[in-house]
Amino acid sequence: MSVHKEISQHSQEQHQRIQSFLELDAEREKWIEEALNQCKGGQPFEKALHHINGVTDDINKIARKGIVPQRKNVTSAMIEALCNR
Repeated sequence: MSVHKEISQHSQEQHQRIQSFLELDAEREKWIEEALNQCKGGQPFEKALHHINGVTDDINKIARKGIVPQRKNVTSAMIEALCNR
């Protein structure tokens, strides 16, 4: 394979990682908002928390390959603290 093709392939892979990260990060934010709304409404939010951390795990798998940042798993205490602000 020529150097040009290898560089192009590498760039495409990085672009795909960035795109996947952006999509997953938006989904993560949506679930965080859902958990906050449920918490503010006095409803259980464990299902949303489960989704948040599932998406976070997917983000971190991509991040281990480089170029995108990792995200921390979210705890119920974190959601409650944000809710009480």
